[in-house]
Amino acid sequence: MESFFAAVGAISGFFWNVLFLVGLVGGGIYLSVRLNFFQIRHLPYIIKQTFGKIFDKGTGEGTVSPFQAAATAMASTIGASNIVGVSAAVAFGGPGALFWMWVVFVVGGATKFTEVVLGVYYRQKNADGHYIGGPGYYMIKGFPIKSVGKAMARAGALVAMVYYLPSIATQSISLIQNAEAMGVNKYLSAVILTALVGAVVLGGLIRVAKTADKMVPIMCILYFIGSLVVIVSYADNIIPCLILVFKSAFTGTAATGGFMGAGASMAIRMGLARATYSCEAGMGSAPIAHAAAITDHPVRQGLWGIFEVLVDGLVCTLSGLVVLSSGVWKEISADMAFTMPAAAFQKVLGNAGGYIVTISLFLFVLSSIIAVIWYGEKLVEFFFNTKISKYTRIIYTLSVMLGAFFGVEAILAVLDLTNALIILPNLITILVLSPLVAKLTKEYFSSEQYYLKDIKK
Repeated sequence: MESFFAAVGAISGFFWNVLFLVGLVGGGIYLSVRLNFFQIRHLPYIIKQTFGKIFDKGTGEGTVSPFQAAATAMASTIGASNIVGVSAAVAFGGPGALFWMWVVFVVGGATKFTEVVLGVYYRQKNADGHYIGGPGYYMIKGFPIKSVGKAMARAGALVAMVYYLPSIATQSISLIQNAEAMGVNKYLSAVILTALVGAVVLGGLIRVAKTADKMVPIMCILYFIGSLVVIVSYADNIIPCLILVFKSAFTGTAATGGFMGAGASMAIRMGLARATYSCEAGMGSAPIAHAAAITDHPVRQGLWGIFEVLVDGLVCTLSGLVVLSSGVWKEISADMAFTMPAAAFQKVLGNAGGYIVTISLFLFVLSSIIAVIWYGEKLVEFFFNTKISKYTRIIYTLSVMLGAFFGVEAILAVLDLTNALIILPNLITILVLSPLVAKLTKEYFSSEQYYLKDIKK
């Protein structure tokens, strides 16, 4: 089994060290240029139309409110990866991994905006009358060579259905490890989490959306405040840590304390992989949620995609600074990387700190898993039909138990490989369809019906 995971890790390394350094970063830069860096130029407007309209019901057609759609996407985006995923990146890639995560966040806004716009533009209604969409739909409907688009759509959906199994396991193992460190039996944690997840996802889209829009703000605020307390306590270490992040991004990090050392290539791989898994820019998962939104224009909903990357990047940065400034990244072995944030909190806040992280992690993990299971269901619906897809909720819910039987490194190896195979066709498609997104964006920002009307208010 160890040789299998080693082989998977080696293949994943090729994708993340070579192909995606050019594809993800280069593709994000290309889309940013194509869209005239509007995600930076119009940032105040984007924030006003997203954060400023959280309680807005939206106008136009759709199944759920714009924020409920975004909250469902953010429930997946802002998950355990924002807390323990960052510590795993640092544990295996060194402080320099945080720099490469920032690179993904900077250019990822344009990437996620593009795929959300395409998801809404090419959406359709299913047998239940709900709006559905995602990569498979815009590959089939929009890709210039129809046979290639159809083949990529089906292959991508098939891999993604498998991908969500280790994705769910990654979320659950992060909570299980932290609960176990506090004396809770790992199998008991797995059973309780599985039961809670099942209670939500078996209720379908509406229950998922309503749960997500309540949980996401609470969990973000709780973790945000706790992180700031820890960072302020180690304020003298912040500047040295930032210098180390930039330096080791290109030179690697020598072994020190419990840290075994890592070269620049590992920093790149872990940074890109963990940031992409965290913010999901280029993965094609967010369009599945956003396709259900009530909106009057695809670009308006696309603004929420940028908002998600901003929030995700902020939370990941806080986690990185907590782990680095407190010094726990040098004190805890990589195989227990998921416990680093809790250890940092406990240094400052005692046992209360451990509870804050565990509660935050519980909310992050629960919200993320229910969103991921819904994504998986929609992919099965795309590949088969609506009736069959509903039964997959049970299979995905039971996969929560995998977190109690596998280690961090093994699960991450499988996760990164399947993630890479999902991203490749989606990235190709959104780059090919970027002229359409540029046209829609120009239409939106020059129209009296949309942008010009908004700024006059």
